[in-house]
Amino acid sequence: MSDTRPVKQFWQIARQLKDYPLREKLHGLFYMRYPYLYIATGTRSNGIGRFGARVIAFVNRLFPPRPPKPGAIAFADTYHGKVVSLATARELASVKENISVPDLEQVIPYKLARSLILDHPGHLAALDCPCRAAREHPCLPLDVCLIIGEPFVGMVLKHHPQRARAISSAEAVAILEAEDARGHVHHAFFKEAVLQRFYAICNCCSCCCGAMQAHHNGTPMLASSGYTARVDEGLCIGCGECTEYCQFGALSQMDGVNVVDLEKCMGCGVCTSHCTQDAIELVLAPEKGIPLEMEKILR
Repeated sequence: MSDTRPVKQFWQIARQLKDYPLREKLHGLFYMRYPYLYIATGTRSNGIGRFGARVIAFVNRLFPPRPPKPGAIAFADTYHGKVVSLATARELASVKENISVPDLEQVIPYKLARSLILDHPGHLAALDCPCRAAREHPCLPLDVCLIIGEPFVGMVLKHHPQRARAISSAEAVAILEAEDARGHVHHAFFKEAVLQRFYAICNCCSCCCGAMQAHHNGTPMLASSGYTARVDEGLCIGCGECTEYCQFGALSQMDGVNVVDLEKCMGCGVCTSHCTQDAIELVLAPEKGIPLEMEKILR
């Protein structure tokens, strides 16, 4: 008999959420059940997505969309990622006790899905990244999406046994460190349809990640870590190695020294770990947001 417990648990939690419409409950169940179809369609990597994009473009030409009303809920408010450092990602993957922080308004600057609620955080799964899986020539390895807590881990293990595996905290940290070495960015993802809360750490590259590509195209669905990179001109030799790793295109060279475009910089820290001269550091940038620091949040 098929194990329906993760789905039942998802539905029970969803029913308890205040002002959580039926469409979002069904949306969340579909997303968790068919993430590969969902992401491939959303990134126009399959026929359905490409056809849908043409239909939408045609309809928009016939009936130009009205400008959004001030304060209206945008797509980016319903599904977004918070850039986190390797250290914070390690902490999230190593939590042992249940956590309930229902609103991270000061940390996650979005109208919706700002809750850090971890039920059985020791339950972890490595899932083949749906964004990478949708690409013709994806970055490898694929199994770099870390699903954290219940009922999410139970759902991906049940519905995607060929693409998901249960892992320990030590294995999760090893994945994070390996992805950091490859120059990929750690994002804590929150989704309104996924019980309005955090559910995964994704290790993202700009060539595959749908969220990063949307961000680059003007949909502000990523939140800065709350830091920016700063280059010590006295130590920088202008080798340019860090610019090769920057997923946000925030580093360039000027007069033989690397410079940071503060508007583009999201404070991921990838450049700091790939600077052979230790010439780059992360500094707090209050204007960019507040870091997701587990110790302060829990305290």
